[in-house]
Amino acid sequence: MNEYIPAQYAMRLTVGEHAPRHIRRIVRSFLAEWRMPELSDAVELGVTELLANVVRHVPDRRCALLLLRQPAGVRVEVSDGSDQLPLTPASLDEESENGRGLFLLDAMADKWGVSLWSEGGKTVWFECVAESVLT
Repeated sequence: MNEYIPAQYAMRLTVGEHAPRHIRRIVRSFLAEWRMPELSDAVELGVTELLANVVRHVPDRRCALLLLRQPAGVRVEVSDGSDQLPLTPASLDEESENGRGLFLLDAMADKWGVSLWSEGGKTVWFECVAESVLT
């Protein structure tokens, strides 16, 4: 009997001190089920950075997380009600103390971006391609 493995995982949460650790465990579990464990380090780092940005920049710390299996890898989206855009790595200088997480995201993700909602809020997303798909 084949067990059904969903192609996505979605949750709403208020980010607290322990949330990133729990979310990393969930991400790792889904990537293993989707046979993409080689993406765990990169995706867990990306999720941690996006959740840290919610803690730092979203007053109520509420967000939604979406993990999507794609044919070539995985896409992660973190949405919140804040219109504040994240700093881009290009806008940082060497002395900047903020924005380093997006530097990391830019380095480890195959692509990433931000979508503003017309009704307020935003989604920050990134995608990672599985090496097994490339070979």
